[in-house]
Amino acid sequence: MNRNFENDCLEILAERARRGEISRRRFTQLGAALIGTSALAARGTPVLAASGELVFVNWGGDAVTAYDKAYGQPFEAETGIKVLQDGSGPTEGAIQAQYESGKPSWDIVDADAFSAETLGKKGMMEPIDYAIVDKAKTRKGFGWEYAASSYFFSYIIAYDSKKYGDNPPTGMADFFDVDKFPGKRSMYKWGAGMWEALLLGDGVKPDALYPLDLERAHAKLAAFKDNIVGFWGGGAESQSLLMNGDASMALIWSTRAKILDQDSGGDIKFTWNEGLISPGAMAVIKGNPGGAENAMKFIASAQAPEKQIVMFELLGQGPANPAADALIPESEKRFNPVDPANFAVQIPLDIPWYEEHYSAALDAYLAIVSA
Repeated sequence: MNRNFENDCLEILAERARRGEISRRRFTQLGAALIGTSALAARGTPVLAASGELVFVNWGGDAVTAYDKAYGQPFEAETGIKVLQDGSGPTEGAIQAQYESGKPSWDIVDADAFSAETLGKKGMMEPIDYAIVDKAKTRKGFGWEYAASSYFFSYIIAYDSKKYGDNPPTGMADFFDVDKFPGKRSMYKWGAGMWEALLLGDGVKPDALYPLDLERAHAKLAAFKDNIVGFWGGGAESQSLLMNGDASMALIWSTRAKILDQDSGGDIKFTWNEGLISPGAMAVIKGNPGGAENAMKFIASAQAPEKQIVMFELLGQGPANPAADALIPESEKRFNPVDPANFAVQIPLDIPWYEEHYSAALDAYLAIVSA
């Protein structure tokens, strides 16, 4: 069944449950019948929060259990407020649709900072209440009006080391060189980081990336597209493409590269060279059902260094709170995108550029992807 159609069916069931036409138990039964129990749990379909609960929306797969362990369960123990995990993916379009529905079912989203800022300036997101959320517990320059920095991640090259042996890829030019490095590739469906990768692969120097030459990047994508076995939209999908051997090299989130390194016994490796580093952020949808104050309290709770270390251990998220850096063991620093050695060989995404240009750039990117 088409995934978009599945999502639509699940949303219809969720809306019926919200109106009281079917019970929460019946919703779960029907959802499991539609896509299967394991898929229902892994994907994190439209979650139904009871009164006084919060829904946190992330990108699915391992993130569902990680966020629950690191942040959800401790927050419930501290406040009595249960936080349900929804792994259906908080894309900018999905967040906007939640707001425009007039009855959002989401509270907090694991959003791109530029998306939260763009939507916030349209009146769709709650301003971060820095009387509750502590800006001093973020890295300098990473606390915005409508989004609070919660972690760091990178778009990096992961590859099958058994295929490339002693000649692994070391940068974006290698990713796009299928003569020297044969095999199928995978890229991110939603564009971020991919424009930079395409331009680096086409010979643009890191210090000359911005403003991005989208025409050149899209020409590179169109010419290379036949080598791409799949454009992944969520972290779990990116993992499976490499683990299943569908792709021998992929541009993926560093959070998933850590998991792949562990799950493959070290066969799937990665490089930080020419990675594109980006802040992850938490944001709150305007008019969220659980209330802005409780949502802000959840974000504040997630700033604790010991909680961010749990997310680093489980997903490889680089801590947003600098106080967490000292808690990372020496042996694990190779997985930390904000470790000085790793940060030095990467390129930060230009968030203001994304805030201004992302929507139009994505439309053009997706036109090539879907052609």
